[in-house]
Amino acid sequence: MGLPILEISDEAEELAAAFVKFGPIPEAHSEDALHIALAVINGIDFLVTWNFSHINNARMKKEINKIAEENGYECPVICSPEELEGT
Repeated sequence: MGLPILEISDEAEELAAAFVKFGPIPEAHSEDALHIALAVINGIDFLVTWNFSHINNARMKKEINKIAEENGYECPVICSPEELEGT
């Protein structure tokens, strides 16, 4: 059993643009916004990252969740590998 390859869809690109436009992800890191959007759009349970500057921190997670929900999606749990070990 392999890992699925997530296709970049128009929905994902639109949600990524919202993450940048409404603030939590800096424009200079739009690839991170797309990474998050792909996880959101595809219903991924966990988004594992060591990026504590603009993805895995309390303020950013709150904003990311808010934008995902405003667009009709449920955000995955954003955590570090160490945090995931405890689940």
